[in-house]
Amino acid sequence: MIAIYVRVSTEEQAIKGSSIDSQIEACIKKAGTKDVLKYADEGISGELLERPALNRLREDASKGLISQVICYDPDRLSRKLMNQLIIDDELRKRNIPLIFVNGEYANSPEGQLFFAMRGAISEFEKAKIKERTSSGRLQKMKKGMIIKDSKLYGYKFVKEKRTLEIFEEEAKIIRMIFNYFTDHKSPFFGRVNGIALHLTQMGVKTKKGAKVWHRQVVRQILMNSSYKGEHRQYKYDTEGSYVSKQAGNKSIIKIRPEEEQITVAIPAIVPAEQWDYAQELLGQSKRKHLSISPHNYLLSGLVRCGKCGNTMTGKKRKSHGKDYYVYTCRKNYSGAKDRGCGKEMSENKLNRHVWGEIFKFITNPQKYASFKEIEQSNHLSEELELIQKEIEKTKKGRKRLLTLISLSDDDDLDIDEIKAQIIELQKKQNQLIEKCNEIQSKMKVLDDTSSSENALKIAIDYFQSIGADNLTLEDKKTIVNFIVKEVTVVDTDTAHIETY
Repeated sequence: MIAIYVRVSTEEQAIKGSSIDSQIEACIKKAGTKDVLKYADEGISGELLERPALNRLREDASKGLISQVICYDPDRLSRKLMNQLIIDDELRKRNIPLIFVNGEYANSPEGQLFFAMRGAISEFEKAKIKERTSSGRLQKMKKGMIIKDSKLYGYKFVKEKRTLEIFEEEAKIIRMIFNYFTDHKSPFFGRVNGIALHLTQMGVKTKKGAKVWHRQVVRQILMNSSYKGEHRQYKYDTEGSYVSKQAGNKSIIKIRPEEEQITVAIPAIVPAEQWDYAQELLGQSKRKHLSISPHNYLLSGLVRCGKCGNTMTGKKRKSHGKDYYVYTCRKNYSGAKDRGCGKEMSENKLNRHVWGEIFKFITNPQKYASFKEIEQSNHLSEELELIQKEIEKTKKGRKRLLTLISLSDDDDLDIDEIKAQIIELQKKQNQLIEKCNEIQSKMKVLDDTSSSENALKIAIDYFQSIGADNLTLEDKKTIVNFIVKEVTVVDTDTAHIETY
């Protein structure tokens, strides 16, 4: 049975018009009969040897089902010379001729040389196209152009100008995220997860239209330098990722060294100083919460040496055959920039001192009776504006449905269904109005309460929700992290506690 093999990639089909159908037609004409076995790979890279249709052809050839193979052109068989020769050799060993529509390749030294030359030229052509495309894009980036719409939240891509412009509706959310994260008065100060949950509860949609905000999405926004006006391009090295993905393997994507990346200036949504502070807070959060020590330290990531200024980490010691733990500023690992002065403090002693001070505050809430409800400070106006827009949307939705009922004379119109929608919209509108009134009330009574009061208020609420008798070490760590910014060990009997 005569077999025909055809292949096309999406790009080639769009540019050259070498569609699957046109190749099949040419191969059938070459075969002189329509009674053929068809093997077609569509949208598959010619660099791969492992292709679904090509694999079936090779299997059928090994079973003796094929007497002849017709292919449109050598580069349809493969873009790589080595792969072309492997397939050709397999077929020749089974006495199966390989015939091409574009050219005759006799089984002779001359024919084999020509076949090899065509394969090499095809591979060279693809490499040159890739090089020219990459070089052109690189030159555009160096001229300050944005070459790809990365769907960046807060911006819209202007293709004609090759630039990014601020999309104010989304930019307000970006400012809100940074304000929540960096303002000490915010109930979500330094809390990525809290911001993600709040945005979800508010009904704010992500760039892709999702209703749920994940903490990693918020973290990526906070870490993205584009929001301070520095948009990075040429960041990822995707060499081999397409071929690897089509072969069924993981995509190979590496981040290029910072000096190779190209930064393009775009309009900033947040001040550079605020963005830098957000990175500092993210770094502190990592120190606090990503400890890999097998022993759980109450003050992990918070302790600093008052003598040399080095951070102090937990270490295990032995005394009379028993384990005990200390905080030490000594860094013995390879590559440490500062070895430290060797100061140590007993873990139990420092824990008792710090927790004792914190406990005094949180077990005497009457001492802080003057605390007011601390909410979104300067973020309230932005949140209020969003809610007011949603109220207007629901009003317009109800009005459209009422108009539809009054003007329509269609008997097939489901009036009950429309009425149910109107009731739901009214319910949503009432909830939004209630929320709007609540925020406006808070804005009236809000005054300049200190950030330390806010931190204590949150810690007290958390403590009271758990109860003193039910506190675990993790609960204590949570309370400490709400309040304590850093603990400085002065000597074996003195430690200063710096709060937010």
